[in-house]
Amino acid sequence: MRILLATMWLVPHVGGVWNFMQQLHDRLVMMGHQVDLLGNSPDYSSYYLVNQGRELPKELLLPMLRTKLNLVTAPIVNSESYLKYYEFERYSLELAAAFFGLDHYDIIHTQDIFAARALYRVKPKHIPLISQVHGSVAREMHEHFRKRPELQVANGSPTWNYYPEMEFQSAMSSDLTVTANQWSKNILVKEYGVASERIQVLPYGIETEAFYDKMARGTLIQRPPGKKVFIFPARLVPVKGIDVLLAALAIVARRRSDWVCWIVGDGELMASLQALTQQLGLQEYVIFHGARNDIPALLGQSDIFVHTCVQDNQPYSVMEAQLAGLPCVVSNAGGLPEMVQEGVTGLISQVGDAGAIAEQLILLLANDEYRQALGRNGQAYANEVWSMDRMMEQMIMTYHEVLARKI
Repeated sequence: MRILLATMWLVPHVGGVWNFMQQLHDRLVMMGHQVDLLGNSPDYSSYYLVNQGRELPKELLLPMLRTKLNLVTAPIVNSESYLKYYEFERYSLELAAAFFGLDHYDIIHTQDIFAARALYRVKPKHIPLISQVHGSVAREMHEHFRKRPELQVANGSPTWNYYPEMEFQSAMSSDLTVTANQWSKNILVKEYGVASERIQVLPYGIETEAFYDKMARGTLIQRPPGKKVFIFPARLVPVKGIDVLLAALAIVARRRSDWVCWIVGDGELMASLQALTQQLGLQEYVIFHGARNDIPALLGQSDIFVHTCVQDNQPYSVMEAQLAGLPCVVSNAGGLPEMVQEGVTGLISQVGDAGAIAEQLILLLANDEYRQALGRNGQAYANEVWSMDRMMEQMIMTYHEVLARKI
């Protein structure tokens, strides 16, 4: 098959969407399929076919779009800055896809709601479109607006309503929407009114052999003697809830000193989180390692994985922590309760409950046997469930099913 994997997001990019696209691309190519990758260039200047070296600069598209979407024809778009950004990006992707041509593909597989809507509008009708949903853009943006009142995006405003509408339009534009978990499917069905039969749940897989190879290579960072290590690998952005983690660690520090916490990742909140660490008196306990490429080895040096996010889908970090044999202390955000079994592979708390997280960490610090049992259970679960072979088998079946509908 000739397959196009397309996204409006940056490629390459730090995050789960790009990880998924890379792994899917590599497996499909290994199976003999021809696969192109379409996305936003790293400097935001163009849309390009990554593996072909073909690009279309946005500067060639924006004058036309500004003429078409002007203050008279699209007053709301021009008055709402967030809405304007996403609409101009979506139309730019649409024009780029039409420029590159879509008629020679057997399957178009988009990786975000904006790309699904854009490519639906320009693709030949006989080519099936699968829309992969990696979480809920609407929920993430709404959370962003709630935490940033200075942005003045109110519930019920055009910008607020835009993202749920795009979630719905993406699902209705595709022949099939694929989600990683039931949580994501439930949002589309119960909140946005998408018919259940239009959605298929297909959990992610992970290349376990590659993960264990990286883990075995080791790292120059070594655990401090006599202390257990908490690890939190994530982008330093509001949705990850790292402020909640720090609040929990401040509670732990008042009762125990036999631990450190490694925060691994970079992002817009680095400076503010480091300042908060100082304010809470945690500088002896919390170490910011920044972005690193040896996370499997760091997991191998750790004792407890913690993930206090406000919203997440099916994070690769949890899958990797389980493969590494770590107990997972997580919030009940998004699809996490479908990944972690309470009291079996980890411990789950309510979103934002720093006190509960602290108690769970203290429990695991005090009980090595229980901590190790949770880790062993998680590792057995991960090796059984997070199978890339199984994911690919199901994905290929899905491709053939949507192709058969077009015949």
